[in-house]
Amino acid sequence: MGVKGFVEGGTASIVAGCSTHPLDLIKVRMQLQGEAAAAAPPPALRPALAFQTPSSVAQNVRLTPPPPRVGPVAVGLRIVQQDGVAGLFSGVSATVLRQTLYSTTRMGLYDILKTKWSDPNTNNMPLTRKIVAGLIAGGIGAAVGNPADVAMVRMQADGRLPAAQRRNYKSVVDAISQMSKGEGVASLWRGSSLTVNRAMVVTASQLASYDQIKETILDKGLMKDGLGTHVTASFAAGFVASVASNPVDVIKTRVMNMKVEPGVAPPYAGAIDCAMKTIRAEGPMALYKGFIPTISRQGPFTVVLFVTLEQVRKLLKDF
Repeated sequence: MGVKGFVEGGTASIVAGCSTHPLDLIKVRMQLQGEAAAAAPPPALRPALAFQTPSSVAQNVRLTPPPPRVGPVAVGLRIVQQDGVAGLFSGVSATVLRQTLYSTTRMGLYDILKTKWSDPNTNNMPLTRKIVAGLIAGGIGAAVGNPADVAMVRMQADGRLPAAQRRNYKSVVDAISQMSKGEGVASLWRGSSLTVNRAMVVTASQLASYDQIKETILDKGLMKDGLGTHVTASFAAGFVASVASNPVDVIKTRVMNMKVEPGVAPPYAGAIDCAMKTIRAEGPMALYKGFIPTISRQGPFTVVLFVTLEQVRKLLKDF
């Protein structure tokens, strides 16, 4: 409890974040596929079409279909071809900072709430309290780590842009500095409402489901408290978190990545506008773009996170 919980959670989160960074990068690139079509304004009608009926307009105005989707393997190979193997770790400095701020905060707060709200006799906490603790911890952690989250998304997305349009951030510090100077300090909290919402969903589903599944396995005597139990519970928790958070994650990625220029209307007016434009242009399943890399990343991330956490707890149990 206390500082110890923050140290344990932060250490495990940094290890998990760095080890699964390439999968997170591929996920972000996939979530941005088709974004140009979604953000583009509707085609302007020529005067000759202005007084025609909707059906005749539809015949004359041809809407550009969204580009074909590319799978995670193809996206990964393209990154390696363009930027080399090191390109798979683009923005890793932002990942380290994000995990240091966001995950350390959420894991530490969840540990404190879990200790206070658990039954002293069984040392277990009801599922509803686990979910509430996750919501609170995730929301506060996201608010603290949003600047690093914005920087991470931009650094990961930079490689997909033409060379002339790239931001070319040298590091997470350079990214935050350039954003503050060019777009104002408020830009560091762009999409913060989405970040908070996503973090609340992820933390509540991930931490609560891990604890609940682990307790169920041990209570029913299916497995002993060891590596097998930790891997099983953590992978199941990663799946639950992926399903719950992917739609929010897609919208968050697009809002954070949008380029805002002086005197030019931004591509999206907000989260709801982004969601509506995405659904209209690409269909509702666009909100699950990048789900395969999301679960491919969330599964290993959650496994590494909790397995590392359990080992760190053993190492620090006497402190």
